[in-house]
Amino acid sequence: MQITRQADYAVRAILYLAQLGPNKKASTSQIAEEQEIPLSFLAKIIAQLSIAGLLQTMRGARGGVTLARPAEEITLLEVVEAIDGPIILNECVNGSYPCPLDNCTMRDVWVSAQSDLVNRLQSTHFGQFITAPINIAS
Repeated sequence: MQITRQADYAVRAILYLAQLGPNKKASTSQIAEEQEIPLSFLAKIIAQLSIAGLLQTMRGARGGVTLARPAEEITLLEVVEAIDGPIILNECVNGSYPCPLDNCTMRDVWVSAQSDLVNRLQSTHFGQFITAPINIAS
């Protein structure tokens, strides 16, 4: 399984904002430059993260992007799922998919692996990655 490039960029953007510190904001162009994300692509990602309730955006000369909640309250799972949707390792893990095999012994492995991954991402929050706040010119 590999997350999409869009989800990777979303993680980078959230991490950058988390490292700025509480209630600090940055412009989309600043995030794009610092995190090496194409600006037009980042604008779409920020819109999705905002709709998911992870970011707040403000327009205007004093505008910018900031975390909607403290970094300690934003999980890696939330960010990945806001962009890529629910994590499903195999169709048979999704209860609505009828497996054509009557005696498949692999389903339990997929269910367990998916559960482990989801639990790990759910228990990982962005506050864990803040070593020292980033200083930016306002």
